[in-house]
Amino acid sequence: MADAKGDEVLAEAQMPLGRWPILSYGVGHMLNDITSACWFTYLLLFLQENGLAPRDAAIVMLSGQVADGLMTILAGEMIDRFGHFKLWHIGGSILVGISFSSVFGGCLLCTVLGTDSYLVRTIGYSFFAAVFNIGWAATQVSHMSMVNCMTLNSTSRVALASCRNAFTMVANLGLYAIALVVFALVSAKACSDIVLQYRWIAYVSIFVGCCFLVVFYAGTKEPTLQSGSDCKKSARISWGYWFKKALYYQVALLYMLARLITNVSQSLIAFYVTRDLKMNEYSKAIIPAIIFCCSFLVSVVLQEIKWNSRRLKSLLTIGAILWVIAGAAVFVLPSQMHNLMYPLAMVIGAANALVMVTTIGLESALVGDDLNGCAFVYGSLSFLDKMSCGIALFVLESYEDSISCGETRGLYTVSRFGTGLIPSCFAVFALLVTSTLKLLDTNPRAAAAALEAPLLV
Repeated sequence: MADAKGDEVLAEAQMPLGRWPILSYGVGHMLNDITSACWFTYLLLFLQENGLAPRDAAIVMLSGQVADGLMTILAGEMIDRFGHFKLWHIGGSILVGISFSSVFGGCLLCTVLGTDSYLVRTIGYSFFAAVFNIGWAATQVSHMSMVNCMTLNSTSRVALASCRNAFTMVANLGLYAIALVVFALVSAKACSDIVLQYRWIAYVSIFVGCCFLVVFYAGTKEPTLQSGSDCKKSARISWGYWFKKALYYQVALLYMLARLITNVSQSLIAFYVTRDLKMNEYSKAIIPAIIFCCSFLVSVVLQEIKWNSRRLKSLLTIGAILWVIAGAAVFVLPSQMHNLMYPLAMVIGAANALVMVTTIGLESALVGDDLNGCAFVYGSLSFLDKMSCGIALFVLESYEDSISCGETRGLYTVSRFGTGLIPSCFAVFALLVTSTLKLLDTNPRAAAAALEAPLLV
């Protein structure tokens, strides 16, 4: 009798999901995605316009990255042990909404303590940056780990992941659309107006993200397959197993370098186009939007490729070479020729897609059939990514000079190095590591499964 009931549950779990559950799940990461795009593109600029020195603004970013890296590992372990995906998602989303509005809304700690001292402002912003990233990590891990326990149907799992990726694109483009509207409606005649612009961008982003959260919570049920065949607890692969693999270190380096290339350049692009190239304020939204659109289009094309080790290495090499060329051009581009930034943005977008898609493919190739150890691989590489990006931005901003609103900058600034030359150096290092890769296509179908899934449903 029990076996019959179990077979019935298993048969139901293997049935394909309907469109509504897939759609409602797909929008569940919108708040994270739209706030993340705003965070990496505008946070450093907002904090410096709000009076923080570049080094202290970088401390705020670093505190968030450290908290994110630690929480990614902790959340994965806790969710594996206790489940309750939606509870973790709700808690993380609440922290994201409150802390994000607290960072861009002003120094809440200053208001509570009744002081506007520089030290209190730095501590206040750093605290809420850490809270934001703790909530962000909890939401991300819970949302991503729901897929395998929502259904056993492989087609539905692909559809869930595809829908999530599609709405990630929507969230990022939505953020830059919001920014364009705000820049058009709120004129920036003084530094206080610039701060107000970013606050409106943040508030509208939170509102839009929360609207999609309502859809997610209404349409997505708590997964019930935690005890099912695919989600049962089994002997885990020890961490030492991965540390004995040379491929683990190679993939970790390449993933870290890919994230450094994309995140460092994204964090400093707004400084570069407005302060170094002296483009208008709309460029702070248009240039990142062009980069993201081109990255999206190239990613769609890459999804149609049947992957093997040779193509993986070849396309990663092409992406790194494109970044070397584009980064060097960005570094030497004079402000009088700032219109060349538009085609350069297209090249950067294509290069970003090539390096990110291929390095994610390398993660899948590393895991292979060792599914009981995949949580450690993805968690450890994510931790490395968060820490390295935070430290890199902190080091770069430590060399940045504080300037007043509208003040003229020198020829070679931190934003020029961080948007152009530094990512190019990371790309050269990635080329060297890629040349040492030795991948075996023992199970190419399993290794490339994540990449063969279409981005759009």
